[in-house]
Amino acid sequence: MRITVEDCLNLDAFKGSTVISCKRKMDRRVRTISVFDEIDYEKGIERNGVKEQMVLTHFWNCKDDIDAQCRIVVGFGKKAIATLVIFLHEEGVRAVDQKVIKTAEENGLLIIVIPDDKETTYAVLMEQVLDKILYGHNYSDNILNNTIYHLLNFEKHRNFQSALKEAAINNDYQAILMTSEFNPILTIETRHEETIDNAIVQAKKMDVSHSTMFTQVNINDVITYWGTIDINNEKHILMIVDNEDNYSATEIKKLAEIIELAMGMWKYTPERDSRAEFIKSAIRGDLTFCYTLIDEAGLKGKQFVSVFYANGINNRASQDILEKYKSDKGFGILPLIEGNEFYGMIYADAGEEKGVQLKNDCLRMYDDLKEGRKDVRIFHSTGIEELDSAIDGFKMINETWNNVEAVFPYKRVFTKYEMSMVCNCINIQMQSSVLKKIYLDLLEPFEREVSLNKGRLLLETLETFVLDAGMNSNKTAEFMNIHNNTVQYRLKRINEILGAELTGNRIIPGLTMALALRRMEDH
Repeated sequence: MRITVEDCLNLDAFKGSTVISCKRKMDRRVRTISVFDEIDYEKGIERNGVKEQMVLTHFWNCKDDIDAQCRIVVGFGKKAIATLVIFLHEEGVRAVDQKVIKTAEENGLLIIVIPDDKETTYAVLMEQVLDKILYGHNYSDNILNNTIYHLLNFEKHRNFQSALKEAAINNDYQAILMTSEFNPILTIETRHEETIDNAIVQAKKMDVSHSTMFTQVNINDVITYWGTIDINNEKHILMIVDNEDNYSATEIKKLAEIIELAMGMWKYTPERDSRAEFIKSAIRGDLTFCYTLIDEAGLKGKQFVSVFYANGINNRASQDILEKYKSDKGFGILPLIEGNEFYGMIYADAGEEKGVQLKNDCLRMYDDLKEGRKDVRIFHSTGIEELDSAIDGFKMINETWNNVEAVFPYKRVFTKYEMSMVCNCINIQMQSSVLKKIYLDLLEPFEREVSLNKGRLLLETLETFVLDAGMNSNKTAEFMNIHNNTVQYRLKRINEILGAELTGNRIIPGLTMALALRRMEDH
């Protein structure tokens, strides 16, 4: 329940206390309580200066320094704490100086003074205030008991959804149940001040799906709480919205536990998450089932711009990038997240004459996702339209991603062009030993015409030049940590051994395949 400073003043621990400043602010809410007795005033204010927090102090470390006490009052006033409670003591502050009181009034800080009665201690006061915060005005008539009453009314309600809706209406909260991919599957809305999509964006930034406790997320002054619950041994995300900011975080956590228990008693089974099933079917290549789900998933008539698989982007910074592109570029992203693995389908409204623009937006997004992150790996097929092509894209990603990394160890973003080449290499490895030998024989002169060590060194230079550096000698020198002149000398020697001009248009395709096969064989 919503507990104010005025409510706390009715507790036994505040008997004989006096409000000496800002009495008009006694309706301020009290959410938490802490103690300030640090030597370093600034650090103490930073640690204890939490909005709607009651702060207790004796001013032990500045009991004779009125200016220091004023600085502390100014600091807490700026932090908008609920109230500062000063304990008087015969060996400390015996009375609050008028200068301190004036400073408190000027800075909007409510101060309560506890007389030196030797009975009211920090511990006593904290225990009573915390009990008040946890249990409210009347524990027998609070959100928890009211919710239990409605949720377990099996005679009145035909199902769990109906019971939860009445409980939410009567206690002024909302509840939205989602899959672990943040797809809503049960929505009990009693107000419409913020969209669920906006709430999901903010929650993703705080990584609520990995939190072990319910996390408070303030969305444009709408108080929401996010946490995970288990339904039939599957993790789901539960969002609870406190419409009027009436309840404590502890009450919301207990409310979530009650809702989870009630689901079991009602034998509630969540509706099928058609969007998650759709992308799972696409990943495993089940085109028929995708077409069965496409209407239910809300994707009928969409064009699929890109599909991707990524490692290392399931974090707040990457989520910000994804949300920015969704907002700025107007496309949707259907995600499937499993641990550190992130699958996605990027789609847009069909018929829009901006296919090239959407493709380029996706390519820039992938580059932004990998920027400054050496652990990121992204495999994508971009520039497609039909569902069939999207499923083919996932198939190519699944079949090649491991080998693509082996062939291009310095890259972090892999396109359908690298993957299609590696796909051909895999087919050659598996189906045609004769063709594989033909390609690898292109590199045989490096073993036959020069010594083993020199041959290996020249081949390494050739691999780096062709596969890693985009046939740029300066980049080759950087990758190999050698001088560009050395690279030029080795390339000249390579031309002599091959008996052909390395950069010739008719030479490089076969040579690239041979080098890729060699790296895959060595992997």
